Amino acid sequence: MSLTFGPDRQTREFQCDCCNAPIERAWNFVYADGTPYTVYFANCYHHRDRDHDAWIDVIFGTWGVGADQWDDHVSFACRVGPVVGQDEPASTLVTAGLAHPDGPLFGRKLDRQAALQHPRLPEFWQVSDFILEHDPLVRGHVYGN
Repeated sequence: MSLTFGPDRQTREFQCDCCNAPIERAWNFVYADGTPYTVYFANCYHHRDRDHDAWIDVIFGTWGVGADQWDDHVSFACRVGPVVGQDEPASTLVTAGLAHPDGPLFGRKLDRQAALQHPRLPEFWQVSDFILEHDPLVRGHVYGN
């Protein structure tokens, strides 16, 4: 499966509720073999008193139809950042959609336990790796380049 970004990548900056530091968000479609496959939201946190990290939500489901037909949407998420005892950042499954309201877009927001058992987990890791490697905001924030 060949992954690419959609043509409408967007970014936004806002302030963190806990420390007023900037948060940078990128979002876009990820296409698989030229067809819309997922939507992602990546929040890059610049905390003043904690580790800088990124939280990536990935939503799988039917695209190209109205929101009233998004009943198959399911969301995964991970935190990417420093981990004690490791030199490189690591990805850890977390509850999806914590920074977003419930609704048809995110569909079923999986927590860590549900995500670990979900059959689409390997697809999620493939998409999150693609985002980490190719979204310039996320890559620069996590890896510094």
